[in-house]
Amino acid sequence: MLLALVGVTGVGKTYFIDQICNNLNFKKVHTIRTRSPRQGESSKYFMTDQELDNLYDNGEIAYKFSVFGGEYGYLKDEIFSKDNMVFEMHYTTIYDWKKIRPDIKTIYIMPKDLEIAKEQTRKRNLSKEKEVERLLEIDEHYNKIMQDENLRKQFDYFFYNQYNEESTNELLNLVSEIMNK
Repeated sequence: MLLALVGVTGVGKTYFIDQICNNLNFKKVHTIRTRSPRQGESSKYFMTDQELDNLYDNGEIAYKFSVFGGEYGYLKDEIFSKDNMVFEMHYTTIYDWKKIRPDIKTIYIMPKDLEIAKEQTRKRNLSKEKEVERLLEIDEHYNKIMQDENLRKQFDYFFYNQYNEESTNELLNLVSEIMNK
């Protein structure tokens, strides 16, 4: 199964991916990025635009897109793996993913409190310019998902993160239910 978690910056997608991998025997789909790694990030999946383009030209990339001023990509080996795989999806790419993997399962994670997502974003090691950009994108993204019913219908499940252990358990239970269908 290919599972994508979607939601605004700071909603906990990375945390939940780690929990799903640690508790439900999923493997992480690695996002290749062309930006520089932030403090604490492994540099393995960071590369130049040219390196990503070369992988794409060689047929090794399942999907490549631009967002936040950078290029991103996903390896075919991971996207089409027979293993249970999980990754973070940008909401604007949902229509493309439905074509690439029609069987993809998506969980849109809503913050119970949008201000908590913003505070989590402020805690990242972002430049002031990038922080402002991300905070504005949170509002834009949230407003878009709330106002666009057709966009909301593209996602299989909606989940509210209350930023507590109960939310973690609820999400793990939801993923287990999806796996058993």
